[in-house]
Amino acid sequence: MKCPFCGELENKVIDSRLTRDSLAIRRRRECLICGRRFTTYEKVEEQIPLLVKKDGRREAYNREKLRRGMIMATQKRPVAVDEIDAFIDQLERQFQEGNYKEIPTSEIGEKVVEFLRQTDPVAYVRFASVYRQFKSLEDFDRELRELYLSAGQSGSNNQRFN
Repeated sequence: MKCPFCGELENKVIDSRLTRDSLAIRRRRECLICGRRFTTYEKVEEQIPLLVKKDGRREAYNREKLRRGMIMATQKRPVAVDEIDAFIDQLERQFQEGNYKEIPTSEIGEKVVEFLRQTDPVAYVRFASVYRQFKSLEDFDRELRELYLSAGQSGSNNQRFN
């Protein structure tokens, strides 16, 4: 492992332990050249299937791209980043356990939409507006009506959307 301070490869592990979720090993290292300490994480490299885009193109799965989109949708909302990371971890496990070679991006998008719908309605509408490519106020209105009705609301409160 290359020292991030001096660039040398000579170092020793002084402590190893599992991370809280037991999915990685945290190693504390000391450079034998400059004497500085640094931390590394060792994690199993997982094989995630290729994504199939709407237009048929295929591309490699990118966790950070998915995470970034979800964080943007939940910005200034009461949704913890840890909650998003746990959802993405669960999603990735499903893909690996399912032994898929390819996954349509629409399948991932629908899972994200459902997660956000259950987690935070505002984040849900934000994400859905981009994912489903809303083009007009009518698209927003239709989605809000559906969200409102699915939340079990009825009666005179329905006036808000008329």
